Amino acid sequence: MKTIFRFTIICLLFCHLQSCKTSQSLITSTSTDAGPRSKIECPAPIPGVSEQLLVRKGYITSYNKDTRLPNWVAWHLTAEHTTGPIKRMNAFHSDPDVPEPKAGLPDYKGSEWVRGHMCPAGDNKWDRDAMYQSCLFTNIVPQHKGLNSGEWKAIEEQCRRWAQEYGDVYIVTGPILFNQEHETIGPNKIVVPEALFKVVLCLKGKPKGIGYIRRNTQGGRTKDFYTNSIDEVEKITGIDFFPNLPDDIESEVESKKNLR
Repeated sequence: MKTIFRFTIICLLFCHLQSCKTSQSLITSTSTDAGPRSKIECPAPIPGVSEQLLVRKGYITSYNKDTRLPNWVAWHLTAEHTTGPIKRMNAFHSDPDVPEPKAGLPDYKGSEWVRGHMCPAGDNKWDRDAMYQSCLFTNIVPQHKGLNSGEWKAIEEQCRRWAQEYGDVYIVTGPILFNQEHETIGPNKIVVPEALFKVVLCLKGKPKGIGYIRRNTQGGRTKDFYTNSIDEVEKITGIDFFPNLPDDIESEVESKKNLR
């Protein structure tokens, strides 16, 4: 019965997502090396979705000009990057590299939604520039206050513990939009996501991975939070995570889940 229920939820969320995708695809990059698409943590392009690829010191973001949100944010979290001398900054600012209209401080003024980091400030204490760039609105989504300071924070802390235990992990996170009229905030009409996802990959020892789906709510209800395989999160989001892994490792890692 649990398996049938989970499959039903996945199918519903997948159908919601598929019908709300946009029609334009724009890919640009600030990278000067072989390109961010060659990195393990970088997902494949999402067909039919507006995308501007931006490389920052601590992460890569796929920005969607239609929703004014990241499609996803990806980074390689090493044990060395889980701590550092740099304090969290209250330096939220618009991204100069994306077109207007775009998110800014006025959009969140008077809103019940808080500015939720995708790549968290806690993963960027190792460098001042990385910390400052984590405050770009292309790394931010409107998030419920209770989620931001509760379960989502706990997942971020768990990822840092895994990075310390294994030496490093690869993380991708972002918003999920259902097929419905979306709430927006501010003069730039920033879309409020109905849910969030996070997938985590570890290649040390036997390769392993885990995925999370969390509704953008206060929490406290069992149906608001799901632990999934990466394959299940791919079905829900339409995103191909970790396409640069060898096929046999990708298949093994993404089809199983194990919180240990």
